[in-house]
Amino acid sequence: MHHIFKKTLACFGLVFLISYGTYAPAHATENLTLTNASTRNGQDLSGLWNYSIDPYKDGLYGFHGSAAGTGHQRFDPQDVDIITREQPESLYEYDLHRGAKTAIPSSWLTHSPEMRHYEGLVWYTRKFEAHIDKNQRAFLRFGAVNYSAKIYLNGKFIGEHEGGFTPFTFEITEHLLDGENYVGVGADSVRTNDSVPPPVTDWETYGGITRPVRLIITPETFIDDAWIRLGKDGKIAADITLNGVNTSQEITVSIPSLGFTMQGRTDKAGHWHGTHKAPKDMSLWSPDSPTLYDVQIKTGTDVLQERIGFRTIEVKGEDILLNGKPIFLRGISMHEEELGTNPSRIITEANARALLTEIKTGLNGNFVRLAHYPHSEITTRLADEIGIMVWSEIPVYWRINWTNPETLAVSRAMLSDNIKRDRNRASIILWSVGNETPISEPRNDFLRTLIADVRALDNTRLVTAALLTEKHDVNGTIVARIEDPLAGDLDVMAINTYDGWYGPIPLAEVHEIIWESDLGKPIVFSELGAGALAGFDEPDVTRKFSESYQAEYYRQTLRMSKNISALRGMSPWILKDFRSPRRQHPFYQQGWNRKGLISETGVRKQAFGVLAEHYREKQQNP
Repeated sequence: MHHIFKKTLACFGLVFLISYGTYAPAHATENLTLTNASTRNGQDLSGLWNYSIDPYKDGLYGFHGSAAGTGHQRFDPQDVDIITREQPESLYEYDLHRGAKTAIPSSWLTHSPEMRHYEGLVWYTRKFEAHIDKNQRAFLRFGAVNYSAKIYLNGKFIGEHEGGFTPFTFEITEHLLDGENYVGVGADSVRTNDSVPPPVTDWETYGGITRPVRLIITPETFIDDAWIRLGKDGKIAADITLNGVNTSQEITVSIPSLGFTMQGRTDKAGHWHGTHKAPKDMSLWSPDSPTLYDVQIKTGTDVLQERIGFRTIEVKGEDILLNGKPIFLRGISMHEEELGTNPSRIITEANARALLTEIKTGLNGNFVRLAHYPHSEITTRLADEIGIMVWSEIPVYWRINWTNPETLAVSRAMLSDNIKRDRNRASIILWSVGNETPISEPRNDFLRTLIADVRALDNTRLVTAALLTEKHDVNGTIVARIEDPLAGDLDVMAINTYDGWYGPIPLAEVHEIIWESDLGKPIVFSELGAGALAGFDEPDVTRKFSESYQAEYYRQTLRMSKNISALRGMSPWILKDFRSPRRQHPFYQQGWNRKGLISETGVRKQAFGVLAEHYREKQQNP
């Protein structure tokens, strides 16, 4: 299934749960894109929400597994205090109207000290005022809820969604009241072995409503999807999709500052594809010159504004070409976690800018791997503005259930939603379909399905995955090779390497490793790194977790990298120390993965300077 969207239908006092496969509302919402959703008419529902933990899912089920009864439904809009005053014998064991409040978006890890390590279901509710005309439509848009969500409006079940990092939207036109409305969200952070990602990862879960919530108001027929890009043929291409009743309309795509206009008409299904020669005076987007243009898409009933950069990205032999010229990706990996001692995955423009600026100006970088899941649209749009190329991926990570069709369906839905949300971002050059996944035939089939999906959804970017490698001792020399059968399906081969930190190879010998490849494709080091506690060093020994050891690890690995003829970039692990429940050394880690080049508060470690100098040299002599 594409997402697990469901609707309820009340009939004769009973409530039946019916999938979209058997009951289609007037305007099904499971495939909505809502390009540039943050600029649509409506209102931001971020801010203060009430919340309540529900570790035993009492708000969903009775103790025998039936539906939750009156007095337990935490999404119910009724005022519990008023009811119990009027009906003193009524029993309610919750009161979300008077419960604790917290600011949304954020993770519940920081709602209160008691919730720091909570895993399970949390209910969020809030009231909002709304008024729409009879020829308008209303939608609830969630930037992300981790990991799964059930949505209620005015006590009615609207739908549910699985996947903690991609946006989802429900049409609420028929459910919205004129005046005060009450929205309830059941956010559940629990993952299973069939989830994407599965329970075991190397980063903090951050359950909750972690990205903005918006009420979006549209005309009856509106521009749902608008993908505008520059093709290798020198033409601007546009794919427009309308949603509504009157889907056959005239379309105009214009770039006012360039005097550029292209026109067409959507077909009966609401689609239009058009191309037009690009203006001669159009500047191409690049990290050195991140030019963006205001683009307007207009129909008879709707106008959509976008801000887009135009560039091409391709592979030729072992080279990666940006706008036809070879480039080296001077990058770093980054988790979606703001600077600070108590992060809550609150990605504002200021928080994202602080991180990306460290890459661009601090490290002399031009590239970031946004690991290990789709990051906030705030970050990808800011990468457009600042001029940083982006690797974007979905959390197909480690122990995925390769044989479960539902797991594949969820992965495909995540990939589709990620690509459709960000296809207009010039900064994104790589879509990745997996990280460090063990080789097997089911795994190969699974990932090849995702690779095919990428190429069908976006043939203008490159496809990659972080692969595992094999190392052999050949007459006393360590030789590393990419022996993953998936390598032949990818545009760019990506490798995670940690020799000198993990494994038996001594740090002093890392630079002697020889890398071989006969596939004639570019290679990127998608991860390399070593941990260090900021400020920790000992005068008599350079040992692991010291800044000196981390700095020497970088010297050795960067020295090794100079001998790899096909290497066209790297994104070492990682920009900032980040929370990880796996990492529990009581002195060095305390729940943090310490492979960051800066600490959780932004203190630069010695290795930061080592990599920055290497990138400065690569910038001057690519």
